[in-house]
Parts: sequence; structure tokens; C-alpha cells
Amino acid sequence: MTMGAIFSLALVFCARCGVAQDTPLISGGVAFLTSTNGGNTTYQPLIEPLLAAPIGKHLLIESRATILETFSPDSNGYDHTHFAGFTYLQGDYIVSPHFTLVGGSFLLPFNTYNERLSPVWIGNFQDGPLIASLGLLSSGSGLGGMLRGSAVSRRKYSVDYATWFSARSDNEQFNAKRSFGGRASLYLPGSRLELGLSYDRQLQDTQENFYGAHLWWEPKDTVFRLRSEFARGRHAQGYWIEADYRTQAFGGLNSWIGRFEPLFRMQQTFRRDNVASDGLPLTNVQRADFGLDYNLPHNTRILTSYARQFSSAGDTNIWETGIVYRFLFPTWKGKMK
Repeated sequence: MTMGAIFSLALVFCARCGVAQDTPLISGGVAFLTSTNGGNTTYQPLIEPLLAAPIGKHLLIESRATILETFSPDSNGYDHTHFAGFTYLQGDYIVSPHFTLVGGSFLLPFNTYNERLSPVWIGNFQDGPLIASLGLLSSGSGLGGMLRGSAVSRRKYSVDYATWFSARSDNEQFNAKRSFGGRASLYLPGSRLELGLSYDRQLQDTQENFYGAHLWWEPKDTVFRLRSEFARGRHAQGYWIEADYRTQAFGGLNSWIGRFEPLFRMQQTFRRDNVASDGLPLTNVQRADFGLDYNLPHNTRILTSYARQFSSAGDTNIWETGIVYRFLFPTWKGKMK
């Protein structure tokens, strides 16, 4: 069964089961991205549709897919590749704020980038961090079950958790490796600071442990954000730290100056041995990314960035530009309550 057929069946199922319930939403992003690395420019139009379909008060069906074309230079001019596939397709049964049962194909909750920043309409930079694959077992998704929720919620702090088990799957649309792991996060609302730890154990092929940590800080009454992650596996480790800011001093965020968003990201990877099994560079790498995004009206953003990458394999300049539009609409007109 193709991705389109499965997606259509999911919509029909939600339509029949959810007429009297909240209206399902279709959201996502459309983008056109370019990347120039070492003088070679790659072009990539893509669309990432997302479905969120509530069924009753406790059940939610959610899914995200990716459809993209890539045009990259080769000896004969440009080579063209096509990809279409599910990112995830899961059902969430919400028992209480402390307990949600997730089943199906889900994003692995290892660190934060995979779940929170990987959608094209959310990330500040069009490419992910160098360590994005570390701890995610190649596909970034699991096939099985997950428990998540708020373990403790107080006025001055809260603790969230997520733990999963994934089975092995060689399915083209829902590829996954056998693993288990989890993430725990502490959030301090007074300082708007989040700290978290992650763990992943690969259970098939060569068994391997992965460890992660993240820190997010968004100071109160500002539009400054600091995000960072560290990840370590058997063969490599690394970190990234990213900051972005928008000024409110010249007429607010919707003024032409307030729509500018300067960015900076520093990242490094370190090889612990010469075994290549985690998707990280084969040599130690240092990279600094400088970006300037512009937030247009109607959920449209222009992304621009320059990166300088240093490694023993050779230093490289990377220029990236793109335009991203986020869409959101109901699948049908909801009933008034």
C-alpha cells in the first residue's frame, strides 16, 4: 500500500469516527531550499503535511509525512531524486495529564531536536545539527509503544517523562530498529529554564548505549532563545548550541525591523574511534553557523545562513537560503458548541 493510500484511509477513518468530535486539522509546511557546499548548489522543494485528528476526548491520531525532490549537480549537469514517506503515524490515548499511551510509528524522544525542531516550518536553520542522528538509530523513529506525561507538576517546577520500546521493522514506510530508552526533563517556569537527560539502548545488531542531555532557556519578557544538546555514543560524541533573538524596540515584533531574526549556532563532533556506524563525520568537525531569518506575514519565513566548517578532511563554506510557508486548515467545517 502506498503512502497516499494509507493517508487517505486515515482521513476517511477519522471522518467516519469523528463527526461529532473536534474537527481534525491538516497542517504542515511547504518550502523551497537551496544549499551551496564547496561551490556546488543543491535545490530541494518539499512539502511536509501533518494530520491531527481527535476522536472523542481521549484518543488522538497524528501523522506527518515528507514529499521532496532533490536536484544536485553531477558530471552530466544535475541529478534528480524523489522521496515520499511517512515520518510517523501514531495513536495517542490520553488517560490523564500524567499518563499518555502512544502506539504505532513515533518519533524517538531522544534529546529535543527530533521531536521539536525537525519540522521544516519550525527550525531556524534549514539543516539539522551534525549530531542529529546520534541516538536516533538512523531512521529517527520507533515502531512499538511509548508512555509519556507529566510526572510532577508544581507551581515552581515540573518534571516530564517519555519512555519507549521499539520493535525491529524493515518495512519501507515504517523502518525501525529494536531499542528502548527514555527522556526526563525538569522545567522551572520562574526562570523559563528546561534541563533534560536522555538514554537509548540499541538491542539489535551491535548493542550500543547512547546518552544525551539538553538545555533550553527562554528568559521572561524577552524574545531571546537559547537551545543546546549534547549526545554521546560508543564511537562519537558532540554538541550544538543555538541562539536567536528578535527585537521589540522599534514598533514590536510585527514591525519591519522586528521581523528580522539573527541566529547563531556553534557545533562540534568528536570521533572516539574509526568505526562509522552513527551518521556523524569520519573526522572531528567544528562548525559555526550564522543566520538571518525574516518573518513575513501569513506564516511565511525567509531563511538565510552561512556556515564555516573546519575538519582535517578540508575546510568548507556552506551557504543556504530558502522560503518556508506554514499552512493550517480544518478538514471540514466544525460544528458550533
